[in-house]
Amino acid sequence: MSVSSLLAAALLQTAAPAPDLSWLAGYWLDCSGGREASETWSDPRAGLIVGHSVTVRNGRSGFESARIAPMKDGGLAYFAQPDGAPATPFRLIDSGPQRAVFANPDNDFPHRIIYERPDGPLGEILTARIEGADDDENRSVQWRFNRAELNARCPL
Repeated sequence: MSVSSLLAAALLQTAAPAPDLSWLAGYWLDCSGGREASETWSDPRAGLIVGHSVTVRNGRSGFESARIAPMKDGGLAYFAQPDGAPATPFRLIDSGPQRAVFANPDNDFPHRIIYERPDGPLGEILTARIEGADDDENRSVQWRFNRAELNARCPL
């Protein structure tokens, strides 16, 4: 095999660059539906984005730790850890400017996690949606977050 053939083969095996998910970074607050939900996402650092959420409803709170990171077998995944549970991976299956879709059809619920910035990269809105079948019934939950100051709270 010639040197140019080896070089061409090596270039073809080079992994595609990771999508730019920097638009997730920030502190986001949703005060709808009788709940207070906040999500905080770091900027990407060496392929890692770290996030956490806190939800307060009816005097009770819950949390989720999350990260978006490379999978061992390639590609990116959203690793969800609700209430400190072991991480469940959701593989990135679609992405574009200000949109990312993660899926794990083997998970009980949800099967898909979708993040979007519907008003563009400079906008003040982040939407999150989880969807899938739960006890053989399709359902979804959606959040509409507004950019907020770190640790801002919903008005009483």
